[in-house]
Amino acid sequence: MPSPTLPRFDLKGWDSKDIAHPYPVYRRYRETAPVHHVPSGTDGPDTFYVFSYDGCVQVLTSRSFGRGARGASADGTAPSVPIPAEYPALRTLVENWLVFQDPPRHTELRSLLTTEFSPSVVAGLRPRITRIAHELLARFGRERETDLVAAFAAPFPVLVISELLGVPREHHGRLRAHAVALQEASTSRSRGGTGGYVRAEAAAREFARYFRREAERRSGDDRAGLLTLLVRARDAGAPLSMDGIVGTCVHLLTAGHETTTNFLAKAVLSLRAHPRVLDELRAGPESTPAAAEELMRYDSPVQAVTRWACQDTRLGEHEVPHGSRVVALLGSANRDPARFEHPDVLDVHRPADRHLGFGLGIHYCLGATLARTEAEIGLRTLLDGVPGLGRGGQQVDYADDMVFHGPTRLVLGLA
Repeated sequence: MPSPTLPRFDLKGWDSKDIAHPYPVYRRYRETAPVHHVPSGTDGPDTFYVFSYDGCVQVLTSRSFGRGARGASADGTAPSVPIPAEYPALRTLVENWLVFQDPPRHTELRSLLTTEFSPSVVAGLRPRITRIAHELLARFGRERETDLVAAFAAPFPVLVISELLGVPREHHGRLRAHAVALQEASTSRSRGGTGGYVRAEAAAREFARYFRREAERRSGDDRAGLLTLLVRARDAGAPLSMDGIVGTCVHLLTAGHETTTNFLAKAVLSLRAHPRVLDELRAGPESTPAAAEELMRYDSPVQAVTRWACQDTRLGEHEVPHGSRVVALLGSANRDPARFEHPDVLDVHRPADRHLGFGLGIHYCLGATLARTEAEIGLRTLLDGVPGLGRGGQQVDYADDMVFHGPTRLVLGLA
């Protein structure tokens, strides 16, 4: 049962102040009820919210917890993704995302993609990623203020992943618009009503049409890119349907852009709040990779992930029945003093302890190497190229989302 000293925890319904700074909320639960049980209502399973580092590690690595709700339900009838049946295009799309797959399908698809995200491949992309960052920065011009999200943090990762997929440059803007619309179906965005699903369904249909057409063009084609790789694998007999190809492309595009966008925007906010750290990083470019890791821990772009209990198991003092929903609060785990000394301090000299910003276990972020490279290059470009990054006022609007967490708008006065 919920603690008598704490309200029932939920990822929805947060006020804007707590969305922008959720860590005091997490701390109250972590100290009082590191596993917080919310009994089922009339339309859902029991939910266990996990706030401690060790508890989150258990959820992410134990075979007792899976990603698909259907496999965890007693009769196998639960939906595999949290998308209502009246949005079929969106549901089909999301069902084919790697993050919602369990073995063996997850293993097969991840093995197919791993080579394209290897350190050697990503290292070869560094000049192109740097060029993209500098091109975006050049558009800032001499403006007295700019929305960092719209001008840099959002388009930067979309352009990078689009190049990796082999998507023509002239299509990048359209795909970015569809990706933004798709985010509106996030189950943690509480104030969108059904309108978010309607817009996301329309975006899913457009994505499906686009990537089906592009995949058909690449059958027998010699163009480079991940999309061509997927088509060749399907043609060679890999267990990959057209829906699987479409879903994989959209997942890489949306997941890859949303997390890096949030990271860059929140990193700038954190550094503006810590001017000494900002000055130190400006003076010492060699510290950028370590700083990116610490900024990822300090204010993670993904704050929570959901798993399902595949069998009766135990979390802390709680017995977790088969079929229960389990939510690991990564943002809380990354501020757990049992794992990180002085966790609320931004310390870019902190040893590279194993933060959970990229997850853990079999669902550890496939694109972590690429994401780290984007974070490092994007951050370095802003530090070197925006002299007024730490000066002037700011206007910040956060998304009403406690899973993919970050500003939708960050207007900086740069004069």
